[in-house]
Amino acid sequence: MKKLLFFSLFLLITFFYVSFAMAEGTGPAVGSGSSGGKSEPVTLTNPLGTGVTPQIFIGRIIKAILGIVGSLALVMFVYGGFNIMTAAGTAEKVEKGKQILVWATIGLIVIFTPVKYRAVVDSGQEI
Repeated sequence: MKKLLFFSLFLLITFFYVSFAMAEGTGPAVGSGSSGGKSEPVTLTNPLGTGVTPQIFIGRIIKAILGIVGSLALVMFVYGGFNIMTAAGTAEKVEKGKQILVWATIGLIVIFTPVKYRAVVDSGQEI
Protein backbone atom coordinates (compact mmCIF):
# COMPACT_ATOMS: atom_id res chain seq x y z
CA MET A 1 0.00 0.00 0.00
CA LYS A 2 2.88 2.35 0.79
CA LYS A 3 4.37 1.70 -2.65
CA LEU A 4 1.09 2.58 -4.35
CA LEU A 5 0.80 5.76 -2.27
CA PHE A 6 4.40 6.72 -3.07
CA PHE A 7 3.88 6.02 -6.79
CA SER A 8 0.66 8.08 -6.82
CA LEU A 9 2.41 10.96 -5.06
CA PHE A 10 5.28 10.75 -7.55
CA LEU A 11 2.85 10.93 -10.49
CA LEU A 12 1.01 13.85 -8.93
CA ILE A 13 4.22 15.82 -8.43
CA THR A 14 5.42 14.97 -11.93
CA PHE A 15 2.22 16.09 -13.65
CA PHE A 16 1.71 19.23 -11.61
CA TYR A 17 5.29 20.50 -11.46
CA VAL A 18 5.10 24.26 -11.59
CA SER A 19 7.87 26.34 -13.08
CA PHE A 20 7.99 29.96 -12.05
CA ALA A 21 8.17 32.77 -14.60
CA MET A 22 10.50 35.66 -14.02
CA ALA A 23 9.43 39.10 -15.18
CA GLU A 24 11.82 40.91 -17.46
CA GLY A 25 11.58 44.62 -18.03
CA THR A 26 12.28 46.18 -21.39
CA GLY A 27 13.75 49.36 -19.95
CA PRO A 28 16.42 50.12 -17.39
CA ALA A 29 15.99 48.92 -13.84
CA VAL A 30 13.81 51.02 -11.57
CA GLY A 31 15.88 53.61 -9.76
CA SER A 32 19.00 52.94 -11.81
CA GLY A 33 19.26 56.63 -12.69
CA SER A 34 20.19 55.96 -16.33
CA SER A 35 17.18 57.90 -17.60
CA GLY A 36 17.26 60.84 -15.20
CA GLY A 37 15.40 59.11 -12.39
CA LYS A 38 12.43 58.22 -14.61
CA SER A 39 12.01 54.65 -15.66
CA GLU A 40 9.84 52.97 -18.22
CA PRO A 41 6.99 50.85 -16.92
CA VAL A 42 7.68 47.14 -16.79
CA THR A 43 5.33 45.06 -18.89
CA LEU A 44 4.50 41.49 -18.00
CA THR A 45 3.37 38.91 -20.47
CA ASN A 46 0.60 36.49 -19.60
CA PRO A 47 2.30 33.16 -18.77
CA LEU A 48 -0.84 31.28 -19.85
CA GLY A 49 -0.76 32.75 -23.36
CA THR A 50 -2.70 35.46 -25.07
CA GLY A 51 -6.49 35.30 -24.98
CA VAL A 52 -6.69 32.77 -22.13
CA THR A 53 -9.92 33.27 -20.22
CA PRO A 54 -10.74 31.69 -16.85
CA GLN A 55 -13.00 29.21 -18.66
CA ILE A 56 -10.14 28.06 -20.88
CA PHE A 57 -7.79 27.85 -17.90
CA ILE A 58 -10.25 25.76 -15.86
CA GLY A 59 -10.86 23.58 -18.94
CA ARG A 60 -7.13 22.89 -19.15
CA ILE A 61 -7.06 21.92 -15.48
CA ILE A 62 -10.01 19.56 -15.95
CA LYS A 63 -8.35 18.03 -19.00
CA ALA A 64 -5.18 17.37 -16.97
CA ILE A 65 -7.17 15.82 -14.13
CA LEU A 66 -9.04 13.57 -16.56
CA GLY A 67 -5.72 12.43 -18.00
CA ILE A 68 -4.50 11.51 -14.53
CA VAL A 69 -7.76 9.71 -13.72
CA GLY A 70 -7.50 7.73 -16.95
CA SER A 71 -3.92 6.78 -16.12
CA LEU A 72 -4.90 5.66 -12.62
CA ALA A 73 -7.74 3.60 -14.08
CA LEU A 74 -5.26 1.90 -16.41
CA VAL A 75 -3.03 1.10 -13.43
CA MET A 76 -6.02 -0.34 -11.56
CA PHE A 77 -7.01 -2.48 -14.56
CA VAL A 78 -3.48 -3.86 -14.77
CA TYR A 79 -3.42 -4.47 -10.99
CA GLY A 80 -6.80 -6.24 -11.07
CA GLY A 81 -5.73 -8.38 -14.01
CA PHE A 82 -2.47 -9.18 -12.25
CA ASN A 83 -4.41 -10.32 -9.17
CA ILE A 84 -6.56 -12.62 -11.28
CA MET A 85 -3.59 -14.02 -13.23
CA THR A 86 -1.56 -14.73 -10.09
CA ALA A 87 -4.46 -16.15 -8.05
CA ALA A 88 -3.26 -19.73 -8.61
CA GLY A 89 -6.74 -21.07 -7.96
CA THR A 90 -7.37 -19.01 -4.82
CA ALA A 91 -10.99 -17.88 -4.99
CA GLU A 92 -10.41 -14.87 -2.74
CA LYS A 93 -7.69 -13.44 -5.01
CA VAL A 94 -9.81 -13.99 -8.11
CA GLU A 95 -12.75 -12.25 -6.44
CA LYS A 96 -10.50 -9.38 -5.32
CA GLY A 97 -9.22 -8.94 -8.89
CA LYS A 98 -12.76 -8.96 -10.27
CA GLN A 99 -13.84 -6.35 -7.73
CA ILE A 100 -10.91 -4.12 -8.67
CA LEU A 101 -11.86 -4.37 -12.35
CA VAL A 102 -15.54 -3.69 -11.64
CA TRP A 103 -14.84 -0.63 -9.46
CA ALA A 104 -12.28 0.76 -11.89
CA THR A 105 -14.89 0.48 -14.66
CA ILE A 106 -17.57 2.13 -12.51
CA GLY A 107 -15.14 4.92 -11.64
CA LEU A 108 -14.40 5.59 -15.31
CA ILE A 109 -18.10 5.66 -16.14
CA VAL A 110 -18.83 8.07 -13.28
CA ILE A 111 -15.95 10.39 -14.25
CA PHE A 112 -16.31 10.44 -18.04
CA THR A 113 -20.11 10.36 -18.48
CA PRO A 114 -20.69 13.99 -17.40
CA VAL A 115 -17.80 15.07 -19.63
CA LYS A 116 -19.43 13.41 -22.64
CA TYR A 117 -22.84 14.91 -21.86
CA ARG A 118 -21.26 18.34 -21.48
CA ALA A 119 -19.64 18.00 -24.91
CA VAL A 120 -23.00 17.01 -26.44
CA VAL A 121 -24.81 19.92 -24.78
CA ASP A 122 -22.15 22.41 -25.87
CA SER A 123 -22.31 21.21 -29.47
CA GLY A 124 -26.14 21.43 -29.56
CA GLN A 125 -26.61 17.82 -30.70
CA GLU A 126 -29.41 15.59 -29.51
CA ILE A 127 -28.52 12.65 -27.31
